[in-house]
Amino acid sequence: MQSHPAQLFSFEFYPPKTEEGAASLQVVHSKLAALKPDFFSVTFGAGGSTRDKTFDTVVDIQAKGIAAAPHLSCVASTKDNICAILTNYQQHGIAKIVALRGDLPSGTMSAGEFRYANELVEFIRLETGDYFDIHVAAYPEVHPQAANAAEDFKNFKRKVDAGANSAITQYFYTAEAYFYFVDLCEKNGITIPIVPGIMPITQYSQLFRFSEMCGADIPRWMRKRLESFGDDKTAVQAFGLDLVSGLCQRLLDGGAPSLHFYTMNQSAPTVAILENLQIKS
Repeated sequence: MQSHPAQLFSFEFYPPKTEEGAASLQVVHSKLAALKPDFFSVTFGAGGSTRDKTFDTVVDIQAKGIAAAPHLSCVASTKDNICAILTNYQQHGIAKIVALRGDLPSGTMSAGEFRYANELVEFIRLETGDYFDIHVAAYPEVHPQAANAAEDFKNFKRKVDAGANSAITQYFYTAEAYFYFVDLCEKNGITIPIVPGIMPITQYSQLFRFSEMCGADIPRWMRKRLESFGDDKTAVQAFGLDLVSGLCQRLLDGGAPSLHFYTMNQSAPTVAILENLQIKS
């Protein structure tokens, strides 16, 4: 496979819930940091439920010398608490944000002062100017809660028009969905980088569950092949490595500006893919 520079990649973590998880993430971070990614992102739980853990993880990553990009969801939030979070990040030299609507936590009735991610992007720009490099979400296979594909694209364009610098997509396994989405962006005057989100395949049951929740399509042929492996984890992982490595190569060869890996706080699956792409520490 063709070699690509390491800065074409970024990696996503979720904040660890336990001391053991935190210790494990330190090891994972060290292995992936050796690849010199552009940045690490850290997720934010529904309604900000992991706010403090996200902040601590982001500050720790940033202190180790590679840029960190905290996710920031606005649902169930107020302008005052979003402003406080932004100020805190600025004080710690954090200059990247992944701005999302997010999900309401279970039992929460109010959506807060923000309804959609474009309102959050607009608010960040209003409060902080051009300080933050703002990434937003994109859905080449259409957001699962969207009324239709046309409305979903309008929602995406609103985020771009509000001041987003780039977009990271939901993961997918059909390259054509990504290329069609990029073409649609170009036809509508959207020129920001659209970065494919990449989900390594390690467990079929986990992948199926995540995909059901987020609306990512698992093509029928791929699903049937994964099902045929049964409990053979080695076969699932070998198939997944080959499939996702090929997808990454095709995306990069087709002009994708970068790749963003959903690591699930593991290093081995992502490292194996990058080794196939001839990306080494």
